[in-house]
Amino acid sequence: MKALGLVVEYNPFHNGHFYHLQQSKQSSQADVTIAVMSGNFLQRGEPALVSKWTRTRMALEAGVDIVVELPYAYATQRADRFAYGAISILDALKTDEVIFGSESGNIQPFIETVDFLNTHEKEYNESIQENVKKGISYPAAASEAFTQLTNRPEDIVDLSQPNNILGYHYVQSIQHINPDIKPNTVKRTGAGYHEHGEGENDIASATGIRKMLFDGDADLSSIQRFVPASTYTGLTQHQKEFGHFMNWERYFPLLKHRIITSTDEDLRQIYECVEGIENRLKECIVHAGTFTEFIERVKTKRYTWTRLQRLCTHILTNAKKHTMEVALTEAPSYVRLLGMSPDGQAYLNSVKKDMKLPLVSMLSKYSDPFFELDKTATNTYILGYPNEQHISLWKREYATPPIRLHVNT
Repeated sequence: MKALGLVVEYNPFHNGHFYHLQQSKQSSQADVTIAVMSGNFLQRGEPALVSKWTRTRMALEAGVDIVVELPYAYATQRADRFAYGAISILDALKTDEVIFGSESGNIQPFIETVDFLNTHEKEYNESIQENVKKGISYPAAASEAFTQLTNRPEDIVDLSQPNNILGYHYVQSIQHINPDIKPNTVKRTGAGYHEHGEGENDIASATGIRKMLFDGDADLSSIQRFVPASTYTGLTQHQKEFGHFMNWERYFPLLKHRIITSTDEDLRQIYECVEGIENRLKECIVHAGTFTEFIERVKTKRYTWTRLQRLCTHILTNAKKHTMEVALTEAPSYVRLLGMSPDGQAYLNSVKKDMKLPLVSMLSKYSDPFFELDKTATNTYILGYPNEQHISLWKREYATPPIRLHVNT
């Protein structure tokens, strides 16, 4: 059976994701589609709009066959480590081809860009560090370092675009982990990363959809045309059961308590807390009434919104440097199964004996340092829900087997 791999967040699953899924399946002619999906906290340092279980069901109902979780230690990292963790898991699952969405839509520029930067790695990294010393963010420093390199080939990818950056790192990780995996890309269509979607276009970005939801007081009708029916049903059920969707404001009192009651040394132990930023956090938190106001007070040219959100996520989950930094040098040590279709189950049965990593289906039956971090992140995420729902949510997390999508679902 040929396996297609996707790296996703589905926050939430929308029409653009469905287009990418359908185009990828058609292009690859794969028998099964595997999605590596971020858990309850995402790459840009945000809590997911709805739980990983709700997003897993959205993916399965849209046509994905297997959904596995990208561990917290990789899901909340910058693009290179995010990609490395995801590709490592897809390799463990015997994936034949990985297809990602990009602004480019052509795989050859990605391959040539990776080859070029591999050849100029020392010069490129030194230029990044020089730019960082000037006080700009890492992504901006990397983009500037790239433009400073001479003798760049003509057919090269634009690394100023967010999805192109991720795509570059997917291809780079594939070459490093298993060059037998075929990388490919489909061109993104409709609204861009931060756009809402306008006029008759029925594709909006996940960022735009979330903004519409929160600006519109969680009125689901405002986003209905931008998401498949299965997503709309899932969001409706979530709203009926829990009353609200998740964002940083739900966790701000918890974050405020963590920062105010932590010593400077406590904060310095948190991953990505560097260069004395703990002093700025403590100074600004007491004057902020909302998470948005807090980040606006703290952010600088060097400390971007995304970087600060990731730092706040690590403070919230108490993710320490000594644990997270292992993810800079090691690949994931397990595969957490979240859901599968009948075809997905048949595929897993055919490959699990040859998998390099253990396939974990029940949280209570496995222990591992990264896994403990995932448990802490999940327990923290649940605290954003009303108190009376905590026990049932913890039971759901620790006692629920992977979702099985039946043919008649």
